[in-house]
Amino acid sequence: MKNIVVVGAGKIGSTIAEMLAATGDYHVTLVDRSAAQLAAAELPATVATLELDIEASGALEAALAGKFAVLSAAPFHLTTRIAEAAANAGVHYLDLTEDVVSTRRVKQLALSGKSAFIPQCGLAPGFISIVANDLASRFDTLESVRMRVGALPQYPSNALNYNLTWSTDGVINEYCEPCEAIVEGELIEVPPLEEREEFSLDGVTYEAFNTSGGLGTLAETLKGKVRTLNYRTIRYPGHAAIMKALLNDLGLRHRRDVLKDIFESALPATLQDVVIVFVTVSGRKNGRLLQETYANKIYSKRVGDVVRSAIQITTASGICAVLDMLADGSLPATGFVKQEDIALDAFLANRFGRAYAQHEMVSRLAS
Repeated sequence: MKNIVVVGAGKIGSTIAEMLAATGDYHVTLVDRSAAQLAAAELPATVATLELDIEASGALEAALAGKFAVLSAAPFHLTTRIAEAAANAGVHYLDLTEDVVSTRRVKQLALSGKSAFIPQCGLAPGFISIVANDLASRFDTLESVRMRVGALPQYPSNALNYNLTWSTDGVINEYCEPCEAIVEGELIEVPPLEEREEFSLDGVTYEAFNTSGGLGTLAETLKGKVRTLNYRTIRYPGHAAIMKALLNDLGLRHRRDVLKDIFESALPATLQDVVIVFVTVSGRKNGRLLQETYANKIYSKRVGDVVRSAIQITTASGICAVLDMLADGSLPATGFVKQEDIALDAFLANRFGRAYAQHEMVSRLAS
């Protein structure tokens, strides 16, 4: 058994811990500074818990001593602290962060680290980059790569058409920070919540707009190879307009703690959600301009004895699959590993990656 530390006992962290422990291949310790959060995590007896303030000097390094890997499911602002502790302890590091600045720091640590550093192992960034890179590899030359992901309530019932299914801090961060995109072949920053579009899938109308971090490292990887590359978050129509009013007109982008409190006080959580993954790539193959599309919907379901939301399942499955591939030698054991370095077929064949394949509704042109 490999000893794993999962930092963060929230919705995603507890799901990761439970899924890994259920295999019998990992001994998992779930770490959080809140005893109440650990107690509420609904964990099997095989998962150890540790109440720990990871920002205390040397505390996390001590907890990581002799471990195989640490997985960060903590808020994005703790990402660099956990990555630095992993580097100091010489253990493998994986995270779920969408924060661009944090990922740059992780990349720096990987240059001198003695273990693997694999950030952005969730849904978006994460699986979306694996899919996009797989489709892109099928073309001789690329024109556009358009990536769209959304975690939505199945039954929206408020003006925002939204329920809390994921980290509130993470949602606010991706709505506020600049977004990377490639436009006319140039890597630039574009504003969040802008460039809104509408599309339909299975008879349902959605909107999509710029949000930060979803591209992961793919913009760097495809720079100079594609004319257009962008990532947008999917919501039901009307969501973006209200968020722009809250963040811009009311100035809550500068008072994120207030906005977080409003969200968590007024928006109920739900386990009845759906994750939508929608990627379209166009380019030339044998001289012809062609397009390939990947479309997938994943719904909430029971995992063991607990009903887990679709965003919990997809995010946790992503990082667990990457850990599995690292553990079996399929991924490099040192240095910085990008999500797009992971083969889609290998990911979907993994016992955790199959969470995506089981509900697959994929439309692809023949290779």
